[in-house]
Amino acid sequence: MAEEVIVPVYCTGVSAQVQKQRAKDLGLGKHENAVKYLGQDFERLRNECLQSGALFRDETFPATASSLGFKELGPNSSKTYGVKWKRPTKYSARGNRGEVVTSFGLVQGTSWSGIGGAVTSLRLFGAPDLSLAKPYKFMFQELAEIREALCFKIEELGSALKEHYKIDEFSSLVVPAQEPVTVLGQIGCDSNGKLNAKSVILEGDQEHSSGGQVPVDLSELREYSLFPGQVVVMEGMNSTGARLVASKLYEGLPLPFHRPTDQSADAETQMVLVACGPYTTTDSITYDPMLDLIEAINKDRPDVCILLGPFLDARHQQVENSQLTASFEEVFKRCLKMIIEGTRSTGSHLVFVPSLRDVHHDCIYPQPPFASYELAKEDKKRVLFVSDPCTLDINGVVFGLTSVDLLFHMGAEEISSSSSVLDRFSRILKHILTQRSYYPLYPPAEEMNVDFESFCLYAPLPVTPDVLITPSDLRYFIKDILGCICVNPGRLTKGQVGGTYGRLRVQRQFSEDQRKGPCLAAEVVRI
Repeated sequence: MAEEVIVPVYCTGVSAQVQKQRAKDLGLGKHENAVKYLGQDFERLRNECLQSGALFRDETFPATASSLGFKELGPNSSKTYGVKWKRPTKYSARGNRGEVVTSFGLVQGTSWSGIGGAVTSLRLFGAPDLSLAKPYKFMFQELAEIREALCFKIEELGSALKEHYKIDEFSSLVVPAQEPVTVLGQIGCDSNGKLNAKSVILEGDQEHSSGGQVPVDLSELREYSLFPGQVVVMEGMNSTGARLVASKLYEGLPLPFHRPTDQSADAETQMVLVACGPYTTTDSITYDPMLDLIEAINKDRPDVCILLGPFLDARHQQVENSQLTASFEEVFKRCLKMIIEGTRSTGSHLVFVPSLRDVHHDCIYPQPPFASYELAKEDKKRVLFVSDPCTLDINGVVFGLTSVDLLFHMGAEEISSSSSVLDRFSRILKHILTQRSYYPLYPPAEEMNVDFESFCLYAPLPVTPDVLITPSDLRYFIKDILGCICVNPGRLTKGQVGGTYGRLRVQRQFSEDQRKGPCLAAEVVRI
């Protein structure tokens, strides 16, 4: 027997109500017996679109001015002038908004609302001459100056390793010796390819080895983690002066943490928001994700917002295809104006960190702060433009910041043989801290233009930071490495979809005996 098809019957008054309830009881309006609006059939329309390869266009609601309304919303109304019809983007259709994807510390019951920087002390860490504060003439150094800069890095860390491990004296790397020797140098690769266990060379320091190079045999090392540019001390045999058989490896030492001179009492708790660009999706230049971030800032009123570039991404398809209707500088200024004016009522401090992917800015590392945006009088105290890299002091808590994707760069070059529980991210982060540099990789990645004269001044870590912000295209994380909380907040957008940002609650805590970590809680959240 064929199944009875339920069809709607149109009535009025009481009979309409009775008929409506009867139809509902019989299943009218459910998924399997839906009421077709204006006779449109979803399955038929979907099949037509799939067969034609065209996106759906609603014939009953055309994308024309007449569909907006009448009178004030009529086709010739000033209120509808300039209206553009657009399809929903992948970004606007995203799910899991506000979902916490990873966390650290005591997040349960933690309030993520700040007080808009009312009791915030924000400044560049260290002496003013150790911070890059303005543009500079770059790429004028000679090869000898580059060599001098690299030698200084080896000698400085070598001196610290010698003192810590109580090494009497370093030996020459290129002089044959029949006894075990202890040598200082920098890891390199013997070819143009990527580093591997068979291509490792050690380039000695100038004082003891005159910069000589020898291949290194790693077969007797049980554990190692190496990358080009890494300063190490090795013990081993070098009986011919042409090959070092390494038996022991000293990889590096972290700097001490900063201890504020004023330790009379605990400082106020600070809520810090961290986001990294791009701030708009690749299929649009409307900065919708940034507007959502501004909404989150207005809602939570963080004390400090650290915003890392790119703000106008050189990899954006409209930039690459020259489709922008305004100059790079104008688009960037509109972007900054949107953030600064959109968060003015919160009082939150804003920190802007440039990126090498900012198409309008100097593509050099270290990178000077943005200098083209004129701040309004009411914004000068709460907006800070800093360099990349940069070290900040927020109420006595030291933040290390860099927008370079160092995790990706070093992850592509690092080799290891280890039974340690440390994953690759943790090993790379440990290298950053123990090599005492925001960018210890040498040679740098191809996309990096490094001015080594300025690199010597501004790239070394002044202390081990309490919090290290290292944004990357790789997966977000929050890790405790040697007491330093390392955060990859992810990027605010990834292609055409939404990404993530980070938030932290920090407080400098006074202790006479031992250091207390200032990061109370941290989360990475979907935009």
